[in-house]
Amino acid sequence: MSSSLRLHNLKPRPGARHRVKRLGCGESSGHGKTSGKGHKGQKARSGGSIRLGFEGGQMPLIRRIPKRGFNNAAFKITYAPVNLGDLEKISSSGVIDEKALREAGLINGRWDGVKVLGSGDFTKKLSLKVDAISASAREKIEKAGGSIEIVAAKVYPARNSAKNAAAAKAKAKPAKKAAKA
Repeated sequence: MSSSLRLHNLKPRPGARHRVKRLGCGESSGHGKTSGKGHKGQKARSGGSIRLGFEGGQMPLIRRIPKRGFNNAAFKITYAPVNLGDLEKISSSGVIDEKALREAGLINGRWDGVKVLGSGDFTKKLSLKVDAISASAREKIEKAGGSIEIVAAKVYPARNSAKNAAAAKAKAKPAKKAAKA
């Protein structure tokens, strides 16, 4: 009977109580007068927060140091992962592509393509049209009698700008030569 609730052992649930710092409740509270903000200055004012990295108008460190190298993150291709175990649950027959996977709820959000991974058991004879596939997934699908068609990943305008510039240049009409008099 040690775990029964009595007046002497009542207490709130763990994490239910949070001590509130009561500011401006007189000198004896310990947080009176300036309410823990010190005397004057930007940090004592209402709305006086200073953004991260701000150095009072001095050129910030992040802008003072030299920038070197190249970041390839803008050109990275990210695939939506789909496991074979998830494909087993689809009741659709025929060609399964990105649109069918989105309708089935296996993919959502923005991706550059679909990659099938070999996790899970697979017994269906399916025809897949995807952007990439792992070796183990390919082996399991072919063993089950299915077929795989690899399609090229989408190219977004903001990405692969060198490729897009070359394509635009190739499409541009050649300039007419001036006629000689």
